[in-house]
Amino acid sequence: MMEAGIHFGHGTRKWNPRMAPYISARRNGIHILNLTRTARFLSEACDLVFDAASKGKQLLIVGTKNKAADSVARAAIRARCHYVSKKWLGGMLTNWYTTETRLHKLRDLRTEQKKGRLDRLPKRDAAMLKRQLSHLETYLGGIKYMAGLPDIVIIVDQQEEYTALRECITLGIPTICLIDTNCDPDLADISIPANDDAIASIRLILNKLVFAICEGRSSYIRNS
Repeated sequence: MMEAGIHFGHGTRKWNPRMAPYISARRNGIHILNLTRTARFLSEACDLVFDAASKGKQLLIVGTKNKAADSVARAAIRARCHYVSKKWLGGMLTNWYTTETRLHKLRDLRTEQKKGRLDRLPKRDAAMLKRQLSHLETYLGGIKYMAGLPDIVIIVDQQEEYTALRECITLGIPTICLIDTNCDPDLADISIPANDDAIASIRLILNKLVFAICEGRSSYIRNS
């Protein structure tokens, strides 16, 4: 964990006092996270996602900032989870009817494109529909097979994905959240104290969760 820089928090001036129990020291003007607590809550999170995956439940991973986006997409694909890695569209969960309508449109346009029907349309109409398809793919491509609201949402960077977190809280969807020293640990169901700015830190946490999800999926298949 130390090699991945998980223990490095933000500067001591940029912190949330509620994170005090998760901080072990100050060094060179930054807070140092307590890795014992990180390991404990990461283990709890792994148990939760394993249990969910072993029961065939839907998981969604959210991380849209540049440092997290690629890692989130790769982790989600490996674990066969849904994901949002570009931009969280307000109301994506709380206004599920609208999201579902957009997903139907995305799937219809993908089918039309695969069958070559878009190319048989007038150029202006084809160009408009292709732009619409590209837009939907960019923002909804990671959830195109999501049949309903997710059972658990994993959030990378509480501050960046605050809107997504609030929607989960409103709907009562359990959340697992990476929290740095500027976050509120009381907002998520399981908060994992970790450096949310370092790619190595994000990948390590996601890899642990993905492994647990994959093990759970295997258990679900064996018992089906």
